[in-house]
Amino acid sequence: QVQLVESGGGLVQAGGSLRLSCAASGRFFYAMGWYRQAPGKEREFVAAIRWIGGSTDYTDSVKGRFTISRDNAKNTVYLQMNSLKPEDTAVYYCAARGRPGALLDPYDYWGQGTQVTVSS
Repeated sequence: QVQLVESGGGLVQAGGSLRLSCAASGRFFYAMGWYRQAPGKEREFVAAIRWIGGSTDYTDSVKGRFTISRDNAKNTVYLQMNSLKPEDTAVYYCAARGRPGALLDPYDYWGQGTQVTVSS
């Protein structure tokens, strides 16, 4: 049974940092990523990483501020978020794909989401 368990969300002031974690289990994943959904908006891609090779991709608005990484031994992916802005406020979802493909291809599995709130 596939499980994606997120942690690390919370409330932070603008300019602060948070690190999200997503522990995966149940099968091998070719790629994992983070998406977010702000109130009244559609879910959007944030970042993704290929499990083999470690190549990454980011949405333009987080480049230079967010870093996605993985720990193969722990089967865990992280999202280090620095210089947070109020517009980063959203529910952040971990995603995983069990098929090869591009980092922006659709994901098969989703976590329950973790709230990130950035105050101004």
